[in-house]
Amino acid sequence: MSEDRTKASTIEDGRFRLLIDAVIDYAIYMIDPEGIITSWNAGAKRFKGYEEAEILGQHFSRFYTEEDRLKGLPQRALDTAIREGRFEGEGWRVRKDGTHFWCHVVIDPIYDATGTLLGFAKITRDLTDRKMAEEVLKQSEQQFRLLVQSVTDYAIYMLDADGRLTNWNPGAQRIKGYLPEEVIGKHFSMFYTPEDREAGEPKRTLDIAVREGRFENKGWRLRKDGTRFMAHVVVDPIWGDTGTLLGFAKITRDITEATYTQQALEQAREALFQAQKMQAIGQLSGGIAHDFNNLLTVILGNLEIVRKRVGEDPKITRLLDNAAQGALRGVSLTQRMLAFARRQELKTEPVEIPKLVEGITGLLRSSLGPSVVLETRFPQEIEPVVADVNQLELAVLNLVTNARDAMPHGGKILISAKSEEAGDHPSLAPRSGRFVCLSVSDSGEGMDDATLASAMDPFFTTKGVGKGTGLGLSMVHGFIEQLGGRFILKSQKDKGTTAELWIPVSTNGLATKPAREEAAPPVPRLCVLVVDDDSLVLTSTCLLLEDLGHRVISAVSGAEALTVFDSEQAIDLVITDMAMPQMDGAQLAQAIRNVKPDLPIILATGYAERLEGFATRLPRLSKPFTQLNLVEIIASTMK
Repeated sequence: MSEDRTKASTIEDGRFRLLIDAVIDYAIYMIDPEGIITSWNAGAKRFKGYEEAEILGQHFSRFYTEEDRLKGLPQRALDTAIREGRFEGEGWRVRKDGTHFWCHVVIDPIYDATGTLLGFAKITRDLTDRKMAEEVLKQSEQQFRLLVQSVTDYAIYMLDADGRLTNWNPGAQRIKGYLPEEVIGKHFSMFYTPEDREAGEPKRTLDIAVREGRFENKGWRLRKDGTRFMAHVVVDPIWGDTGTLLGFAKITRDITEATYTQQALEQAREALFQAQKMQAIGQLSGGIAHDFNNLLTVILGNLEIVRKRVGEDPKITRLLDNAAQGALRGVSLTQRMLAFARRQELKTEPVEIPKLVEGITGLLRSSLGPSVVLETRFPQEIEPVVADVNQLELAVLNLVTNARDAMPHGGKILISAKSEEAGDHPSLAPRSGRFVCLSVSDSGEGMDDATLASAMDPFFTTKGVGKGTGLGLSMVHGFIEQLGGRFILKSQKDKGTTAELWIPVSTNGLATKPAREEAAPPVPRLCVLVVDDDSLVLTSTCLLLEDLGHRVISAVSGAEALTVFDSEQAIDLVITDMAMPQMDGAQLAQAIRNVKPDLPIILATGYAERLEGFATRLPRLSKPFTQLNLVEIIASTMK
């Protein structure tokens, strides 16, 4: 029986030995109490490179690195196994060829039935691949951490699943002004504006990131010092392997400067668009006004001649007077259109604004009514400006009338002025020099932003149908721009309006107005060459001159006029239209002067053209003109 048990035990030991030798993924071997190796399996051979014959009887410490042997780690492992019943750890070991590998080690003490230590069972697993992967991952994490910590142009930080900060990079510190210890652990909503927090923006941000996998937006955020900056924000959710939400990655970029630059660009584009729009409308208005002036010239001229020839029939006289009044209203409208288009004929001179306003104060007060108080406020010393007196008076009257209409229940209008340098006001760029700001302020209804943006557009009006042409402010705008100044409107709804006329200061001081000249003596009968490409205007002008007793020769173009001039040597005066195709009035005048330098020439024009050379010194007859205008300009030209 005892022999059978011994035989069975021997068979079991053999099977166990076969099992141990079959394991190649683990080094399994025995060492005696002194640490001498007493067994060796195939896994140990594969890991460490030693054959069984060359390693049995050797001390197991030879597998340790030189540093670990000097530190006594082999004996410490055995002592720990005896003391605690087990040793487990990881570390670098050395193969036969001298290469190192990372292993996981378990050492268990082996005792007999009497408690005597027989030795140790040692199991080693090669974890080099895992260790290298961990090292690579660790190195990658360190590099990423260094990368994030070196970024200063972006705020890069993490949030936990509840939105609380878990880290903080230098970019976040630079942009938002907080040190890490001031923000880590706090909720990221602290960076939002009060109105955004109240509207639930922080929670909405995280909800969208979770639902859509990403959140990206722009908005105002707060720095530590309370100032605001425009931020571009990206939030990405971070998920664990099991699908659990671990938190969020948040990247913020300060785009305040870029935002302001873009806004400035958009404002410049809008200003350019408005300038181009106003220029286009101005060209259209100027062209219409030019043609309309020609028609009014014909109408008024013919009405004058008819008025002289119909006798004293009161009914016909009244009809003619009504027609003339209608034509004169057309003249007023045309002048406003020309003022907007900056093509009206201006007679500029030094003007003292306080005296000008004082001179029309009576007219202004009578037009305002008892419910509106008019106040003027001027400094004692204010420089004269260069302006057309009549047009400036009309501009002030327009502005005061608009102010009155904005106060249906009464109020106060203040007219004031001040002198300043253009460089002190960006709105006057690129103008330079000194300007006088003549302002008209009211306490009326004011304008909203949309109305203010369109207020100076031609034909725009808020007065209702039939109560205004919509050309008042556009006329003021055109007139002031033609002077080289700037017209600025400021208004807020329910807080009134201020209209500012920035007018260049006169560099010549105040000119002494010449004494009124006596009426010119009658002009003798003349031979007048009239040139105009508009046949109606040409006929009307000829009739007016013939009615005055002059002999008239007509031409419909500059070329025809030169032909006539060559054949007719008795011409005393030339009256030519300025705007003609192929050869304009100035070119015709130059050609005539080349032949006859002393011949008087009058330029007839519907608006102010840019003239050069001697043409700037020629007398100008503004359309539409009356017979009296013809008499006056011929008399002054022929002196």
